[in-house]
Amino acid sequence: MALHNRVSRKELKERILQDNTPRTTISFYCYFKIADPTQFRNHLYKSFSDIGVMGRIYIAEEGINAQISVPTENLDTFKEFLYETDTALNNLRLNIAVDDDGKSFYVLDIKVRNKIVADGIEDADFDMANRGRYADAETFNKLSSDPETIIIDMRNHYEFEVGHFENAIEVPSDTFREQLPMAVDMMQEHKDKNIIMYCTGGIRCEKASAYMLHKGFKNVFHLEGGIINYVNRVKESGLENKFHGKNFVFDQRLGERVTEEIIAKCHQCGKPADTHVNCVNDACHLLFIQCEDCAKEFDGCCSNDCKDFIHLPTDQQKGAAQRH
Repeated sequence: MALHNRVSRKELKERILQDNTPRTTISFYCYFKIADPTQFRNHLYKSFSDIGVMGRIYIAEEGINAQISVPTENLDTFKEFLYETDTALNNLRLNIAVDDDGKSFYVLDIKVRNKIVADGIEDADFDMANRGRYADAETFNKLSSDPETIIIDMRNHYEFEVGHFENAIEVPSDTFREQLPMAVDMMQEHKDKNIIMYCTGGIRCEKASAYMLHKGFKNVFHLEGGIINYVNRVKESGLENKFHGKNFVFDQRLGERVTEEIIAKCHQCGKPADTHVNCVNDACHLLFIQCEDCAKEFDGCCSNDCKDFIHLPTDQQKGAAQRH
């Protein structure tokens, strides 16, 4: 039987907003073989619940992908448990959030999936064991300074538009499964060049580097720990930071401020802005960039239609939603 939460999400969210317990937001992943993902999932759920872990974790036969927050006082306990769970996880790199208020998650969700990253790869010969070389922050800076190096962003458009590395190439799609073959096609004339792939925390670019090698590319790198680890390392080491803007993250924050530059624009008025919000009309919930002025003008909505909708009486809102 799968273990799960028995308290409503609304109540759980209210609890974390009122709780002043210091928490640390962490992301990590690992590609390794898991024989029984369901059993592994339940083992993690019980142990993580006991020490107050919240967040989103995916388990599959190919490994684990996690974005979580941990009570700071339990951080050492969490690490000890994780590192002892499987030899593949021993001393696994944990990406600590750059800009964190401790309110990133309010519930623990651990789900079993077919893959920890949906990739659309059906080739039985594809092997994650044959992946690109890690590029740490110093190596990334050195390689990216070479005009013969190509930097590929393996994130979605809405992530790219608020922040990215200098001279990075966007693969114009909002699904990773579409980006993989597109990246291969885009790079066909550059098979002999150094190619560095990056993403938020490393999980997508690591798989992408393996896919590129699988397709015949030779000099493929992936940024170790992604943007999150890179930003932490350049701060610690006093290295030049080549990432500009905000790093989009998939939790309540929707972004970590890396530099003060605002490189995106409000989707409604075109003024400089890089704050992602969801339309407050629950029937829409569109993710978009909105400046403070437009947030006031549109009451947090993406359009006048949605603004008009949220001010309808409740019974009319329900009737309109049913008709659609």
